[in-house]
Amino acid sequence: MKYPSPCFVLDEARLRSNLELIGRVQRESGAQIILAFKGFAMWSTFPILREYIHGATASSLSEARLCHEEMGTKAHTYSVAYLPSEFGKILKLSSHITFNSLSQWKKYRNKVLNAPEKVSPGIRVNPGWSPVKTDLYNPASAGSRLGEPVENFKSRFPDGIEGLHFHVLCESSSHDLETTLGHFEKQFGAFLPKLKWVNFGGGHLMTRKGYDTDHLIRVIQAFRKRHPNLQVILEPGSAFAWDAGILVATVLDIVSNKGVKTANLDVSFTAHMPDTLEMPYRPGVRDAVADASTAKYRYRLGGISCLSGDFMEEYGFDKPLKVGQQIVFEDMIHYTMVKTTAFNGVTHPSIAILRPDGKLDVVRKFGYKDYKNRLS
Repeated sequence: MKYPSPCFVLDEARLRSNLELIGRVQRESGAQIILAFKGFAMWSTFPILREYIHGATASSLSEARLCHEEMGTKAHTYSVAYLPSEFGKILKLSSHITFNSLSQWKKYRNKVLNAPEKVSPGIRVNPGWSPVKTDLYNPASAGSRLGEPVENFKSRFPDGIEGLHFHVLCESSSHDLETTLGHFEKQFGAFLPKLKWVNFGGGHLMTRKGYDTDHLIRVIQAFRKRHPNLQVILEPGSAFAWDAGILVATVLDIVSNKGVKTANLDVSFTAHMPDTLEMPYRPGVRDAVADASTAKYRYRLGGISCLSGDFMEEYGFDKPLKVGQQIVFEDMIHYTMVKTTAFNGVTHPSIAILRPDGKLDVVRKFGYKDYKNRLS
């Protein structure tokens, strides 16, 4: 199929396959699984998601509004710090609201407890352990600003709080969750009998090939057996859209400098795929040779922005690349669209859905007004 370019293309069949697995985990474990908008917020797919899940987590007023308007439900909201001018609106749009610090809870406590409609408050805690090795993504690094360590409670739990939230995983395994729970229960277990819910955060990559889904279910079941008074909540982002679509690009030019060939594309790594530079990770490219060093034809893939580092090191191909040829980046739906920028005013990729019957629905195109309206 010849796709429009540049374009994010979500495969509905793959999305539904992920949702079937997530639905099974939810049923068999007894946990509630909700979508984290920070990883995937493609609201044109929300009618599909609502067939499998009932809820989402928001980190801002905009995400809380999106949850209300497009998911049709109130949000589980968490923010590092709430803007005073927005807090009242967020409260109205939330079923659960989690505070990053005891000082934030103290500031907003009366507003939460006196809200016209019941909102369940929680505190984010930091168990001080995480399997994440990349510091940029490690919420349990020394001196972390995310969540309260147990010593800050001084053995006294704040009145009015109904839940605890932790988030220390990132594309992690069920065994990482099991280890995390050991640290969490050792430090915060004395508080759990007083509570109504615990949110295990995100990072549970249950839809990745090789993930031990049965073990995840057993870990959650065992926790619920130890703490039957608690509702368990998980809020993955990547798991929903993992390997559920692609980013289509086109070769615009091929340049050579000191023996290095670069195929410059109509997409940008820094503007459209920022995690490839931040995480960092090397995105898969369809039809590329597994070991570039053995390939006859090798090219860097360059982004369209002026950033010097907007490229990926050499990929290998069996045939030479040509101007006008399409390049397909695999697994490009989660943590892409939600993090894109308008740097250089580069054209934002269109957004499309490949339906199970083979029809391609282009649900959004972007242009100059989208760029201009971000500025003033």
